[in-house]
Amino acid sequence: MLQFYDQNWKSAGYQSAEEEANYKEYGKTILTRFWEIHTADFRMPIAVERQFYIDIEGVKLRGIIDRVDKLESGGLAIVDYKTTQELFTNEALRDNLQLTLYQIAAEQTWQLPVEKLTLYHLRSNTPCSCSPRGEKEVKEAKRLVVEIAEQIARQHFPAKEGPFCPCDFPEHCPYYRHKYDPALTAPAQKEILCGTTVEDAVEQYVSLQQQIKTLQMELEELKEKIVALCQEEELNRVYGREHALTYKLVETAGFDEEEVRAVLEPLGLWDRVLSFDQGKLKQLLSDDGLAKEIRDKLEALRRVTSCSPRLWVRKLREEE
Repeated sequence: MLQFYDQNWKSAGYQSAEEEANYKEYGKTILTRFWEIHTADFRMPIAVERQFYIDIEGVKLRGIIDRVDKLESGGLAIVDYKTTQELFTNEALRDNLQLTLYQIAAEQTWQLPVEKLTLYHLRSNTPCSCSPRGEKEVKEAKRLVVEIAEQIARQHFPAKEGPFCPCDFPEHCPYYRHKYDPALTAPAQKEILCGTTVEDAVEQYVSLQQQIKTLQMELEELKEKIVALCQEEELNRVYGREHALTYKLVETAGFDEEEVRAVLEPLGLWDRVLSFDQGKLKQLLSDDGLAKEIRDKLEALRRVTSCSPRLWVRKLREEE
């Protein structure tokens, strides 16, 4: 395996001979560890680097699946090898569109159900696996493919900044055009307000932000001292020469997720709050179509979830 690796190594793309040597040695380390882990139970996959063509509502989609295995159960397992730095979280697995499209392609190609999806983290030789996508996830992936295809047909390409920006065309990008487009960097285009240049406006904005941050920290420190005094002396108001500050503890009400779920799930309303979104729950409570009995049950579950000190400013009248 290492002999094959050496024979097929490509030297293009590295900044220096030293960088290339380091990466090549790192690759050997990864492959050696891969062999040690998997040689005992290695099974021949049914496909490697398998190219596929699928049709999703008239949209022709092409891709390449790294690896497809057939399980003892008769179903399929899809493996996609990744060289990213960080290990994959459950959320990353769940939201990975690539795996969803691979599942659609594999099931259409072999007419067998996909039972396992894996992103294989090569740097740590760790397989991160999850269950196959359900009907809802497959439907959403197909909708997204059609939507993006329509945007391409309309030549609608909204800019999305990434780790490799800027590309070779920064003068056309809304994130970099102001820096690279000669028409925008010309002296006549630099002023925006009463003779203020764009450069000065940017620096002034940042400077004011930093001043606000400093003042906010000073304000919080003063607030803590005043609140501590009010609590220690059991005061609800303290007086200055021209102003007074009223102190109160403000309670924030909310709901316990499990209690709410127990009420809504049997009624098929749990999806309405999107896996317990407090904002969505408030919308549900204001829905006239919600039965009064259910609304009363939910309101009875409202609890104080936090308590924070607040200060209100009052301007003293001159005669006071």
